[in-house]
Amino acid sequence: MIQITNASKTYAARDGSTVHALSGIDLEIADAEFVSLVGPSGCGKSTLLRLVAGLAPASGGLIDVDGETVDQPRRDIGIVFQSPTLLPWETVLDNVLFPLKIMHSMSPDAPDRARALLRLVGLDGFEEKHPSELSGGMQQRAAICRALIHDPDILLMDEPFGALDALTREEMSLELLRIWTDQPKTILFVTHSIPEAVLLSDRVVVMSPRPGRIAEIINVPLPRPRTFDMEGLPEFQERSQHIRSLIFGDRGGRHGAAT
Repeated sequence: MIQITNASKTYAARDGSTVHALSGIDLEIADAEFVSLVGPSGCGKSTLLRLVAGLAPASGGLIDVDGETVDQPRRDIGIVFQSPTLLPWETVLDNVLFPLKIMHSMSPDAPDRARALLRLVGLDGFEEKHPSELSGGMQQRAAICRALIHDPDILLMDEPFGALDALTREEMSLELLRIWTDQPKTILFVTHSIPEAVLLSDRVVVMSPRPGRIAEIINVPLPRPRTFDMEGLPEFQERSQHIRSLIFGDRGGRHGAAT
């Protein structure tokens, strides 16, 4: 579904210097696969997501989605950011329908599809509420519905739970797995949380410091459906610790499971 070949990204900093954000990225992601990107801050995780989304051009290499080179935003891609970015003056239902309005793709059954998505994420009954009347986790649920309303094949998620408290973050992780099981998508997920990446993913891509390169790709063969009880399994702990060692080197053992 996604093929990234020798992708690089450079850009000009405000002081006129050149910043090398990404270099030599090679990655293939299969249809309906869940892949997470982890690595130190500034390693280019979000930049790579933007290249796949068509929100920024690659400086070198190729990025193909479903056999077509990405050179602009695509209708078959949905994006969820760390902030829900809901329109405060619109209702929850209208926020979910907003992409269809922008794409001029509103159909008679669109409101019913939006309500079905809201039921899927536990927001049944909140259709006419405004974002200010929702908790942070509820707002992020609405943002996920908005990304899914046009039924994209690919879902790009840039630290979507990073601003949430720990309990809500865990709840949203399980919610995302449930949605993914119910409506399979190809998901590319950026996170700073190693346990979150291992719990959610089929594979975890570990990136090196800038310029971001792929240090290693870790397979996660844990059975599905996944639960937090699996965090105590030896294979979960082994993969989490290996990822920490790739990111932090000899310091990895001192960062613990909260990293």
